[in-house]
Amino acid sequence: MIKLIASDIDGTLLVEGQDRINPEMFEVIRGLKEKGVIFAAASGRQYNSIRHVFAPVENDMIFICENGSNVICRGVEMASTVLKRQDAEDLTRFIRSLPDCYLTASTKGPMYVEDTDEEFMNLLLNGYHNDIRKVPDILAEDIEIIKMSIFRHDGIAQMVDGVVEEWKDRFRVVQAGEPWIDFMDYQADKGNALKTIQKKLHITQDETMVFGDNHNDLGMLASAGESYAVANAQPAVKEAAKHITLSNTDDGVLKVMKELWYDM
Repeated sequence: MIKLIASDIDGTLLVEGQDRINPEMFEVIRGLKEKGVIFAAASGRQYNSIRHVFAPVENDMIFICENGSNVICRGVEMASTVLKRQDAEDLTRFIRSLPDCYLTASTKGPMYVEDTDEEFMNLLLNGYHNDIRKVPDILAEDIEIIKMSIFRHDGIAQMVDGVVEEWKDRFRVVQAGEPWIDFMDYQADKGNALKTIQKKLHITQDETMVFGDNHNDLGMLASAGESYAVANAQPAVKEAAKHITLSNTDDGVLKVMKELWYDM
């Protein structure tokens, strides 16, 4: 019997950077909770952004934020990781050197940015609804960084392999959507976060169902007995998943969750 469901957001539940899901999802999350099934949203987004998307049910679910760097339930931290300061400083200088790329540094609270490009800031504030701090120099801030990211408007497909190769010995590096590359501590992973939840709630892998679309979801898919890729997922995710459901724009995740709810 399924007792835990975890789903990615961007590309899986939503189109990248949007903030409104089918409101029927809230009814299904509440209905499944009454049946003993807990829902977790697992995303590269920050806590504030995910809470905005799931505001009507924020006290009925778990938040796997920043690709597993921060796990929160009802405002209480369940797990977190922090980047080594020297590694974060070196990475900051590297990202600054990349043409047409923007840097973000996430903490357990706000996301710090140095760039003020209007389109980029609009996406962060009005698309993702992030809590943002604009500063002239991130390295001058006395903050604990839990995740760093590269953003590029026209996508990072052409550069991702080279960036992963250059930094894989110091960070867990993942593509987190067409415009994003994320850098976390090695222990930070959606799959590890899911295992933490399973352990705390005494839920087995076979009692877990997950949904994803991109490479940062692979660890999560490997940690669940029932794994789904949406139809628009990356080929590697489809290959790793046990099942394929409809695309994000066709509410594939909602369809499977409703079927589970009705069958219980």
